[in-house]
Amino acid sequence: MSKLTCIIIEDEPLAAKVLSDYIQQVPFLELQGTFKDAILATEYLRDNSADLMFLDIHLPKLKGMAFLKTLSQPPAVIITTAYHQYAVEGFALNVTDYLLKPIEFERFLVAVNKIRVKNTENIRAQEIKDFIFLNIQKKKVKIQFSDIVYIESQREYIRIVTTKNEFISKMSTHEMEDLLPPKLFKRIHRSFIVSIGKIESYSAEMVEVNGVSIPIGRGYRDVIEDLLSR
Repeated sequence: MSKLTCIIIEDEPLAAKVLSDYIQQVPFLELQGTFKDAILATEYLRDNSADLMFLDIHLPKLKGMAFLKTLSQPPAVIITTAYHQYAVEGFALNVTDYLLKPIEFERFLVAVNKIRVKNTENIRAQEIKDFIFLNIQKKKVKIQFSDIVYIESQREYIRIVTTKNEFISKMSTHEMEDLLPPKLFKRIHRSFIVSIGKIESYSAEMVEVNGVSIPIGRGYRDVIEDLLSR
C-alpha cells in the first residue's frame, strides 16, 4: 500500500522534531513538510495535497482551530496540543484524533493507525466494485469508474466529467479521492483528479485527457512523471 503523506504545523522546534522522529519510525508514513505557522501551511496546501496533517492549536498569526475552519478540503487531522479543553471543538471539526503533549510514541501509533485502517477499508471497498453512487440534485446517481475522465474542484462542489455527461456534487475533491481506486485515478493538482487510463499526452505543466488540457500543480510534477514513465 502507498504511504500516507503528512505535514506538521508546529511552532515549537522540539515538538516538531518529536513528531518528525515518530513519523520516520512508521513505515507507512511519509513527511512532506514542517511549517511553523498556519500561513506557511496554507501556501503549501494551495498547490499540494497531504493525506494527514499534525496540527498544533496555539500557533502564531493564525490559531490552529481557526486555520482548520478556513480549509474547504482538509486532509485527515490529528490535533497536537498541551491543552485538553479544545478536544470537543476539535472533534466537532471532524478531526481524527487529539494528542496531548508530551506525546508518547505508543499513543501516536494509535492515532495514525486509525487513519491507516480507514484508508485500507476505502481501498478494499473500491477494489470490489467498479462504480459509485453520488448525490446529484437530490438523488443518488450511479457513475462507472470507467466513464470518469476527470474531477474538478469548484469550492464546496466538484464537477465530475465523464465520457457521457457532467455532474455537480456537493463534496470535496479529498472526499471524492477517497472513493476512487488509486490504481485508476491520480490527483495532479489541488483542484484536479484525472483518470490515468484517459491521459493522452503530458508535459511538465499539463496533461491532456479526452482533448482537455489540465494543469499539473507544482507539487505533483514528479508524481505524474514517475507514474507515466513506468
